[in-house]
Amino acid sequence: MDTTQEIIRLLDDVLSLGGRTASFTRATPLLGSVAELDSMAVVSLITAMEEQFGIVIDDDDIDGHTFATVGSLTDFVSGKLAG
Repeated sequence: MDTTQEIIRLLDDVLSLGGRTASFTRATPLLGSVAELDSMAVVSLITAMEEQFGIVIDDDDIDGHTFATVGSLTDFVSGKLAG
């Protein structure tokens, strides 16, 4: 499984971006750059990641850096999968 591609797919689905994520890379900024990624969307995205990857994300695990870029979000999920 390519975690980065799976994160990008989830972003597209959860945020209803209609394929705009096709050009997303690890360096793509998220929080503050993707208008659809508001506080409610973050909650929905966390739920989707928990379901997709079979992980548990606690409130204490999340900070602004987690959602800074596609790469930081991917690294966060990869760390959860490894640990």
